Amino acid sequence: MSFTDSLFALSLSPTMLLLLVLLIALAESLAVVGLLVPGVMLITAVASVAGHQAIGLPWIISAALIGAILGDGISYKLGYHHREQVTQRWPLAQHPEWLGRGARFFERYGIYSVFFGRFIGPVRPIIPLVAGMMRMPPRTFLWANVTSAALWAPAYVLPGYLLGRTWQQHLNLPPNIEAAALMMAASIIVLAIVFSWGRAQVGRHGWGYLAIARVIRRTPFMRRPWLAMSQSGEVPIASLLLFIVSLTSFSAWTLLVIHHQGPLMMDLQAQRLFSWLSNVPTVHTSLVLSEIGDKLGIAALLLPWALWFLIHKRLDALYHWGVAIGGIALLNTLGKAVFGRARPETPEHLIGSLSYPSAHTSTFVVVVGLGAAFLAPALPRQRHFWIYWLAIALVTPMALSRLVLNVHWLSDLIGGALLGLVVCALVRLSWQRRYRLPLPCRHWKWAMAASIVLVSLRVILLPAV
Repeated sequence: MSFTDSLFALSLSPTMLLLLVLLIALAESLAVVGLLVPGVMLITAVASVAGHQAIGLPWIISAALIGAILGDGISYKLGYHHREQVTQRWPLAQHPEWLGRGARFFERYGIYSVFFGRFIGPVRPIIPLVAGMMRMPPRTFLWANVTSAALWAPAYVLPGYLLGRTWQQHLNLPPNIEAAALMMAASIIVLAIVFSWGRAQVGRHGWGYLAIARVIRRTPFMRRPWLAMSQSGEVPIASLLLFIVSLTSFSAWTLLVIHHQGPLMMDLQAQRLFSWLSNVPTVHTSLVLSEIGDKLGIAALLLPWALWFLIHKRLDALYHWGVAIGGIALLNTLGKAVFGRARPETPEHLIGSLSYPSAHTSTFVVVVGLGAAFLAPALPRQRHFWIYWLAIALVTPMALSRLVLNVHWLSDLIGGALLGLVVCALVRLSWQRRYRLPLPCRHWKWAMAASIVLVSLRVILLPAV
């Protein structure tokens, strides 16, 4: 059994599931962190797996209860003993309105604010911190903390647990697909957090960027490279981190795939899951997505934008996009030839084509990812994360359609996505080497409409190639 398969087997053990529930409940209740963690979704997913494995309900509820009590308790202690330090540090120093909202809620409900606050999303992670700052008596806080957690834990755990206990019987799901489902869900959640909250923190106004800048100023030999990289007005820390993380991840993931004999455990689980999900509408939709994501589809999608760049005399943008598309095509061709991984099934139009990495996934990541990166500067800073969430929402069905058609393994999609991110990062680093005028906003709607028309004609009139 490979390292990846061993990790998947371990991750679904009862002990690990209980620990996950405890940690998620703790993070959900922890000061400020709870605003960033999609706790409801995560607890529902883990409780569903626990219910499917018939882990005792009292154990799951107890884990959630302990985590919730600890999270609120830690937040209270931070506010009680470190009031000044907490308010002067990120993120509360940059978002004083969070504390103001919590303080108003506390003043309105008094000692009951901790009890009610646990069930109200916007103030849930802030109220225990405010209670500590306001010097609520420890015994009063403990009473409110424990009683509210005793109601909160079953309310959050039971729906997911019930789903897990009934899905096999009523939905007739294939056995042993939890790891693959959790892997896909976790990947989407992590990407959403990284490209929303994480991306903002390494931008020019984020705490990560500012912290690195302070360190650079105190390090003489780093000042000159920093100034050289800031010719465009902002050091591209986000692109640098994306390149390092995606290249490292792609390399490590590829080593796991090529040193494993045959598909990974999660590949087989995902294959069973999508075989069960496969029906006429999903297959038809996947075939349409396949045609949009192949060579002709990508050409139809990008041709109007190439003309738009030419009309507005932005040869620099056209050059970077050309390098990105040509580069990912070359890397996909080389990767398939070098790794030589067979597809699960090979339809007639894919005879002679290999599996790793997924070219549809990597190419669409490059197209949509670069589109989001070039569009984001034209939006208000507070809305940047929406464009990246939209990019994730567009790429995900394209990637998963390859599993519906059974022409790729799940690990192929992950490798393709990571490779696409490497190319995105490299192109953005090249673009950000010097200051460039913003791309024009004129006539872009016509280019968008032309792309939609050409892609529609490609799907309707031309067969898959």
